[in-house]
Amino acid sequence: MKKTFSLDVPDRKPALVLDAVKHELRKYLKRERRKPLPEGVDFWDFDCRVGATAAEAAATHPGDLEKAVAEIATAGGKEAYVEILAKSGHRAKKAE
Repeated sequence: MKKTFSLDVPDRKPALVLDAVKHELRKYLKRERRKPLPEGVDFWDFDCRVGATAAEAAATHPGDLEKAVAEIATAGGKEAYVEILAKSGHRAKKAE
């Protein structure tokens, strides 16, 4: 998913707009994790980037997506660019 979310919507409270963006991000990640895994893959991993624009987007951990978008909103940003790309993940064995 590569999407630019508008954080400044007329006739909407900024807190509600931010909650709607967070909900859409959670919903997308949940939907991607439900997809069947290819052979030899342990889990779905994600490459995520967040920024005010596509050029300013920085790599972010999937667990910190909502926090990064909230930081953009509190800094007075009018929009937030979010890029989430699913990739295959492989678990590493722990050393004993």
